[in-house]
Amino acid sequence: MSKKICIGCGVTLQDENMSQEGYTSNIENDICSRCFRMKNYGEYQIVTKSNDEYIKILKEVNKTKDLVLYIVDALNFGEDITEIRKYISNKMILVLNKRDVLPKSVKDDKLIAYLKKFDIDFQDIIVVSCLKNYNIDELMAMIKKYKTSKNVYVVGNTNVGKSSLINKLIKNYSEYEGELTISPMPSTTLNKISIKLSDDLKIIDTPGLVNRGNIINYVDNSMLKKINPKKEIKPKTYQIKEGQCLVIGDLFRIDYVAGEKNSFTLFVSNDLKVKRYNMYKCELLKNLSKTTYDIGYHKDLVIDGLGFIKIVSKAKVDVYVDINVNVFERESLI
Repeated sequence: MSKKICIGCGVTLQDENMSQEGYTSNIENDICSRCFRMKNYGEYQIVTKSNDEYIKILKEVNKTKDLVLYIVDALNFGEDITEIRKYISNKMILVLNKRDVLPKSVKDDKLIAYLKKFDIDFQDIIVVSCLKNYNIDELMAMIKKYKTSKNVYVVGNTNVGKSSLINKLIKNYSEYEGELTISPMPSTTLNKISIKLSDDLKIIDTPGLVNRGNIINYVDNSMLKKINPKKEIKPKTYQIKEGQCLVIGDLFRIDYVAGEKNSFTLFVSNDLKVKRYNMYKCELLKNLSKTTYDIGYHKDLVIDGLGFIKIVSKAKVDVYVDINVNVFERESLI
């Protein structure tokens, strides 16, 4: 059994069992068959691992004194971004990734001020976009300022763009010819991967924690591609009255049960169709799990992994969505 590591996902390469992770038909290859098919054919093979394995890796990071980059999705950061501190006490930079999907009218300073409300111990906070190469030089300057050794770890939930960010750092600042495998599927990276950017800096990718409440875990490949925004979101605003509902794709329904005339603004992928109906005549998605929410003034209703709805006034709403998907209220982001 070879101890050679797949440069795409971090697993140990082997040529003995096609059904096991790390399989390659030629042990001289640098990537496993799974990564090869994802990169070249867009064929996504789901690998399910328990968070216990990933938490074990985070606890190993905690034993070091190394700097950590905590990557968060600008559109879909979770209900509790402080959870990472349960496992890691290292110096940490909070990196708000995928800036390109939020409207340009939203200012970075406002996003950073919002995140500071969580009162978590970050050395610094920065907003970046790998796709647009936005603030990547500034991020590198922060890394050099705060790093405590040559090693810098990259952590975060699945699908927040950790590997994409590292690939951008590789392209901009090193002569390394490989790249990490990226895909819209959860659990693409399966083990730690170390990339030497220079004599003074090594970036170490880690597998993402799987957020079981994220909708991406419960949709097929074609829907997953629609859910993940490919460009700047164009918010859709609806003036809603009692008795009306909005249906987002085949995924989510919100009924306006009680309240004055209200404004609902949807921040979801442009590829998802949104339709308004009379809620008493519409039977769409009523087979999904229903939960009632009493929303306060200027709140967001967040559908984990899908996006969020900004609601201006108080409202009583019924939400229909897969029973496993996490939906929560927060102070308005935008």
